[in-house]
Amino acid sequence: MKLINKVLSYIYSTKLMASLFILFGFCMGIATFIENEFHTNTARSLIYTTWWFELIIILFVFNFIGNIQRYQLWKKEKLCTLMVHLAFIFIIIGAGITRYISYEALMPIYEGETSSSVFSEKSYLHVKVHNNQKERSFKKELLLSENPKNSNGFIGKITQFLFWLKGGNNVEINSTLVQTPFKISLLKYVPNAKAIFKKSPYGTPFLHLVESSNNIRNDHYLKPGSSLNLQRTTIAFNLNKNGIISIFEKEGTLFLKTHLPLHYTVMSSHEEGIVPPNTPQKLLLKTLYSVGNFQFVVPEALIKGQKTFQKAASNTYTEDMLLLKVSSGSETKEVPVFGKTFFSGTPKSIIVNNLTFQLKYGAEQIKLPFSIKLNDFQLERYPGSNSPKSYASELTLIDKDTTFDFRIFLNNVLDHKGFRFFQSSYDISSTTERTYLSVNKDRLGTFTTYLGYLLLFASLIGLLISPKTQFGKLRKRLKKLKVTNLLWIPFIIGTSSSSIWGQNMPVKNSVPLTIQLNLEHATSFSQLVIQDSDGRMKPIHTFGSELLRKISKKDHFQKLTTSQVVLSIFTQPSLWYNIPIIYIKKENTKVRDLLGIPHTQKYAQLNDFFNEQGNYKLLKEVEKAHKKKIKTKYEQSILNVDGRASLLFLALRGDLFTLFPSQKNGNNTWHSLNNLMASKEPLEIVEKVQAYQKAVNDTNYQKASNLLASLKEYQIINGANIMPSKKKISLEILYNTYDVFKNLFWQYLSTSFFLLIFLVLQLFKTTSKIIQFLIRTGKGILFLLFLYHSLGLIVRWYISEHAPWSNGYESMIYVAWATLLFGFLLGRKSTLTLTATAFVTANILMIAHWNWMDPSIGNLVPVLNSYWLMIHVAIIVASYGPFAIGMILGTLTVLLYLIKTPKNDSKISKQITELSIINELSLTLGLVLLTIGNFLGGMWANESWGRYWGWDPKETWALISIMVYAFVLHMKFVPTLRGTLSFSIASIFAFASILMTYLGVNHLLSGLHSYAAGHAAPIPTEIICWLLFSITISLFAILINKKQTRVKKNENI
Repeated sequence: MKLINKVLSYIYSTKLMASLFILFGFCMGIATFIENEFHTNTARSLIYTTWWFELIIILFVFNFIGNIQRYQLWKKEKLCTLMVHLAFIFIIIGAGITRYISYEALMPIYEGETSSSVFSEKSYLHVKVHNNQKERSFKKELLLSENPKNSNGFIGKITQFLFWLKGGNNVEINSTLVQTPFKISLLKYVPNAKAIFKKSPYGTPFLHLVESSNNIRNDHYLKPGSSLNLQRTTIAFNLNKNGIISIFEKEGTLFLKTHLPLHYTVMSSHEEGIVPPNTPQKLLLKTLYSVGNFQFVVPEALIKGQKTFQKAASNTYTEDMLLLKVSSGSETKEVPVFGKTFFSGTPKSIIVNNLTFQLKYGAEQIKLPFSIKLNDFQLERYPGSNSPKSYASELTLIDKDTTFDFRIFLNNVLDHKGFRFFQSSYDISSTTERTYLSVNKDRLGTFTTYLGYLLLFASLIGLLISPKTQFGKLRKRLKKLKVTNLLWIPFIIGTSSSSIWGQNMPVKNSVPLTIQLNLEHATSFSQLVIQDSDGRMKPIHTFGSELLRKISKKDHFQKLTTSQVVLSIFTQPSLWYNIPIIYIKKENTKVRDLLGIPHTQKYAQLNDFFNEQGNYKLLKEVEKAHKKKIKTKYEQSILNVDGRASLLFLALRGDLFTLFPSQKNGNNTWHSLNNLMASKEPLEIVEKVQAYQKAVNDTNYQKASNLLASLKEYQIINGANIMPSKKKISLEILYNTYDVFKNLFWQYLSTSFFLLIFLVLQLFKTTSKIIQFLIRTGKGILFLLFLYHSLGLIVRWYISEHAPWSNGYESMIYVAWATLLFGFLLGRKSTLTLTATAFVTANILMIAHWNWMDPSIGNLVPVLNSYWLMIHVAIIVASYGPFAIGMILGTLTVLLYLIKTPKNDSKISKQITELSIINELSLTLGLVLLTIGNFLGGMWANESWGRYWGWDPKETWALISIMVYAFVLHMKFVPTLRGTLSFSIASIFAFASILMTYLGVNHLLSGLHSYAAGHAAPIPTEIICWLLFSITISLFAILINKKQTRVKKNENI
């Protein structure tokens, strides 16, 4: 009994609670890196679905229950805290129901067809064995992980340990059929398997077949008696079956027999013809055969060798390979089996010891009690673009009792008999359209989880508004404290100066620009509307600003405005070949050597990229860089410079000036002048454009203005369907001109320095009315800047037609706004808090304008075009503001410990208490927002594609941040972690989890939420410096505090 009490006491203890927070967060963090380095299934197999990971969650539940009793949370004044703990218990129970009772599936349907079955999310090894008299069928669920035996580094070694702990991919089936024992075991697992063929004169003859069903080259090697099923077409080698394309060998010659007419094109001569059905024909090598949307080529005669499989570098090879060993009696054979999640694999047959085995790897096909017909799949694209705007499936549900039509699209779900159908994806080819519907049967799990969510949201809001909670008590304590100010913070000036003054200063270009352009006319020209490659309609002023930023890293050139530059490029393109405008980083000396320009020259001319023969100087280096999967810094810089040069070249050629709406194209496509001249559009507009360009070159601005008015009228008449309003065009140009957020950086920074100076002076002249007036003035300026910031967000929302937190740049400017908002709310009684917040806001805006953040306004991908986006992202990103405030307040508190002496102990201690209270309030508010936002994201995911939690790196790191900050706020319940200094230090380093959640996941890891395309951005030096600085001051503060504590103890003795 004593042992049981000890165990229960430990399970209910705050020490275990703190350990669970850290352990749970650490394991999830490791899992995200394993997923990034290996495969999603590897992370699931080695961590998320293991018994010990679930044990951590179960211990959390028991710890919750124990602490309810220990802290008597059933009391009226602790009701909100009780509800929070009960909510998490409901959420965990709901998750358990979802995992062990419910299931997910996928329903692919071709347009015009009907389906009554779905494919499970879980993968199985399906086995069917018979001896011509009796038959047995069974299945075994598999969740396999990639073998990390050759992996290096910290993550690699941890993955190896977890793989060993799991027991590897140990799959073994022992059974019997009519007293004949047999055994099936897994020898090898290869995810994203790609066939590798090694030629050998002693090997088996194989048929080499090439096709491109995934829009990439796929090489298949078929041995005699095998077949391949792609795009609803089966092709086989030396296999006599009806209804397939059969290739067979006869007397050393390959023949082809098809059940359908087969079109062919001989590649060398372009000769075309038709292979008639059911008539053997000699197979032509290096000839493209096609039936429907399926095309294939046999590039060579039969080859001998051995076929092996290895993991492909990318996810284009979506099937996994299982190498199975089948044994019975004294006979053993090996067979590779292929399959993937959500799809039924192709069965493989093998005979061992007179037993016929049919093996298949993949999803289980589940029969539904009703059927669904796809009447029409609808895909809407952005005007003049291939980018999808939205898509939907027009369905008919057919049941015994009822038949009805329904339209499924994102966030519009079909519910029937406990099943939920979501629009997941689609597949469109030239001949077929297919929709993919996510299917979810989880009524009980969803209800329980949603109940937990709602209880959690209500209780967290209650924690903030109830006067009896810890948050309410802290607010009361803060009101009783006299507001004081600090006499330091020179470190802010030091840490910010390197960021401000370390920027590259502009250099004068070697070739002066001598173009005389009328500013008024250029401004009028910039109001023309252009259609970008993604289909967004915007004024040419925006296009010019984006073009200049990408090419020269500035939004102006010398004394010319954006409008003048873009007008000059449009009317006088030849001039710009000799103007140095293409930006090259200072350290890129190799690139400068290739171009033949001095190492000190910051900008290159477009002519620098071509030699006297007109050959592109970077061609070989660019080709080499493109072929490398992992690129060096030099190779990446080559590609960056090449991209800028290519962009300028396209602009000078006129290809980017898509100013002219088509009178014939149904997709609202706009054309450049070159395309217009090549098409059959009316020549009148072409002549007007050419006349306009001549008028500008001749500085005949009266004629140019008349022709420009005619061009604007042409746009309005022919592009009325998608033409932005004059109000929106003018507002967007105004937005570009003022560049609200870039200017706010130095405005916030200057105001924070202004306030800091007078806060320091106030220490010496505490009763000075002038200083108090200037401090109030500074706070007033800060508030006006905040209103200006808010107006900028509203204008961007209006221009883009979506909430301004949909990409990396937008979320940064929104985080800056939210940070200052909470600074005003939490810093009403503390000018220092508000000053520190303004500094943080300025730095966030500075980061937003670093080169790897793109401030361009773009279209949304369909899944983001949702009202859930406004709710989920707004709340979760807003939470970063209070956490940033907590980090800066923690830093201030630690610095106070460094300057605390016996003489100023009383005064400094009071200031520490005040900042610690504000810090705890800030972290509590941030945790509430982050928790609500993260679980609202789960509801968004569930209403969009039927899964409220998928262990995506973004949502996982948000949960890790919740664990980290929950640990920080619960430290006061653990005796060894209690104390203001430890709390302040924890609040500093906890912010690293937010940096990882936002920057790390978006730019280092892959996932649904990632903004990174191609190469991840490097970890900024500023973040490394911040970590080193924080570690240094924390260590010194701990040493000084220990020393002062010993002195006090000795004095008391």
